[in-house]
Amino acid sequence: MRAGARTAIDSIPDQVAPQGTALTFDEAFTLHHRTVFATARAVVRNSAVAEEVTQAVFHKLYRHFDSAPGPELLRPWLLRVALNEARNAIRGQSRSLARDTAYQQTTDQLVSHAEYEQRQEVEAAGRALDKIKEPMRSCLLLRQQGLSYREIAQTLSLKENYVGSLVARARKEFARIYGKIGVDQ
Repeated sequence: MRAGARTAIDSIPDQVAPQGTALTFDEAFTLHHRTVFATARAVVRNSAVAEEVTQAVFHKLYRHFDSAPGPELLRPWLLRVALNEARNAIRGQSRSLARDTAYQQTTDQLVSHAEYEQRQEVEAAGRALDKIKEPMRSCLLLRQQGLSYREIAQTLSLKENYVGSLVARARKEFARIYGKIGVDQ
């Protein structure tokens, strides 16, 4: 048993029912609740978890009250159950933390992999655009940014009916070059 738990157990005064009398569950709870909680708190070092452990201990006592030890052995039995439950709670928290950490690492790797793939696609698209000749490249980029043919023609000082042809040829050229770049990788 850990030193902190032993100190906590020893510092709590014994509250024992008179010898030879049977205890009800309510009396056992009243007599031993503080001791069980203090023991659990000493092991888990967290009041909320210690309260859950205490509830679990008294739930077990309630379920097995008919087979529980008599008043003279009830306190040691409750403390042993409290220690076991507290250790289980610590193990459960450790497992939960390990699962959460593993999940986070896996998620980070998946996100990193997805970001890597996306970055690769953007770089491939950039290389494909670099291979398209002007003014087709400029027309395609401006069209992708949402400009109308009229606005593209005004921006690049081209005829409006010529812009449509340049955009169509640029799209076709981009698809051809990008397809080759994607296959080469």
